[in-house]
Amino acid sequence: MTDYVDAGEAIPHAQLSAVKGSAPATGNVDYERIQNARSEPANWLTYYGTYDGQRHSELTQINKDTVRRLSPAWVFQAGAVGMQSGASTYSFEASPLVVEGVMYVSGPDGRAWAIDAKTGEELWRYKHASPYDVSLCCGNVNRGLAVGHGKVYMYTLNAHLIALDATTGEKVWDTVNGDVRAGESGSVAPLVVKDMVICGSAGGEFGLRGHIDAFDAQTGERRWRRYTVPKPGEPGSETWGDDAQEAWQRGGANCWVTPTYDPELELLFQGTGNPAPDFDGDVRPGDNLYTDSVVAIDVNTGEIRWHYQFTPHDLWDYDSTMENIVFEKDGRKYVSHADKNGYFFTLDAATGELVKVFPFVDRITWGEITPEGKVTPKVYPDEEGVPVHFWPGPAGGKEWTHMAYSRKTGLMYIPVQEVGATATRRRREFKESIPYWGAGVAVDIEDFYGFVAAVDPLTGEEKWRWRNEYPMCASTLSTAGGLVFQGTPTGEFVALDEETGEKLWSFQCGSGHHSSPSTYEVDGRQYIAVPTGWGGWIEGFLPGLLGAAAGDALFAFALPED
Repeated sequence: MTDYVDAGEAIPHAQLSAVKGSAPATGNVDYERIQNARSEPANWLTYYGTYDGQRHSELTQINKDTVRRLSPAWVFQAGAVGMQSGASTYSFEASPLVVEGVMYVSGPDGRAWAIDAKTGEELWRYKHASPYDVSLCCGNVNRGLAVGHGKVYMYTLNAHLIALDATTGEKVWDTVNGDVRAGESGSVAPLVVKDMVICGSAGGEFGLRGHIDAFDAQTGERRWRRYTVPKPGEPGSETWGDDAQEAWQRGGANCWVTPTYDPELELLFQGTGNPAPDFDGDVRPGDNLYTDSVVAIDVNTGEIRWHYQFTPHDLWDYDSTMENIVFEKDGRKYVSHADKNGYFFTLDAATGELVKVFPFVDRITWGEITPEGKVTPKVYPDEEGVPVHFWPGPAGGKEWTHMAYSRKTGLMYIPVQEVGATATRRRREFKESIPYWGAGVAVDIEDFYGFVAAVDPLTGEEKWRWRNEYPMCASTLSTAGGLVFQGTPTGEFVALDEETGEKLWSFQCGSGHHSSPSTYEVDGRQYIAVPTGWGGWIEGFLPGLLGAAAGDALFAFALPED
């Protein structure tokens, strides 16, 4: 790993503001407490709310009867400015965490904050001094923090995993986890499991070898690393059948979305990214394990127990990094995943056995997957210089943003994108830190739409859909109040009836949604928090809104106090 000298900062960032500089001490967030996060819905302790990734809250104060009175309680302006890439790449993508009235949230450009979750007052701030010349694939973004053991953990643009003191925001330790000169970067929200912090790599578009790592939560020392592309001799290496034995070294399969976790099985369910180079499969013959897969990883050792590959030998840029939701029904535990390729998969959580597969989008032309899981490619860029159009486009039927699951209805609420694209294959020779991208791509700028779909993960039946003029590019949130919350690219934040999809409430936030809302309670009052700020990899999923209002504000909604 190459040392990299960054510019640093002349003085602490918080010194340039009127920030208090400290947050109230909260109760310790440890492994046992996160395991039982569902029993304390007043807090949002971990990235998805709970380890299983359901993004569902048991709070009920805001419900079908009261939601019409929902209004902003406070707004936090993040003030994202900087020099990494262009203005359109800045996106507020985080999922706010809340512990006993203190919110911890990250933003673009290496920023993190502790905020009074009742008033919106900024308590402390941290700014990571990332080098200006970091190679970023898909925006100056960060998807969130982890809280545990008196610390706040953050993964930075230049691939540093850092621990901050939860009460002051001062740095406790800093561990380098990637070679920034080679294009490795960090955008994932870490996950605290036991006495470890789990963190995956980003930068697959630069021809890197993906990995997921576990670190000691107190010291930052690495416990294990699991590469998600096997080297020669390891299981799965036979799927990288290039004569030169080079493709695996730059094969992609990065892990830039937080895994889900099952404490009983002690398995992490990690989605992996696309193989590199995108689109051009001639230099990487074979299925290319473990790209476009879910890998079930033993949290104690880092060993892969099982895997399931959604798109073997991907030629369409269909990463499978998105979430794998764990749920139980009739005594059996499942993992469900809505893939970029437009198909929804439900697997046995203990073995990876395919239980159900079905399409969740309207238009799929790239290929077909049978009910038995057999994959047949049909349309792909197989000839140099010849444009090929396919659905879904590289942003997929669903991007990294997350669906939610209600244990009451048994339904998955999926944010769906209906966008196609044209790819023209172009051979790209590998050069370090230069995008390893095997095609020119033009995403459709018309004939698109989106919807939220309520789907039974075991039968494939779609119970309802809420249609929108534009594709859905933000995560959903489900609550025991019978509501599903969803933000739209044009700034509208809506509440839908979980049983019918009827829109019950909306608020225009002024900038598009590309983040993950959460909910919490302080002093008996329930809040819905959502970061807004249009940006990130817009050109990949909705180029027609490249000129839309950007901005980066965090809204907290609540019912009137009277």
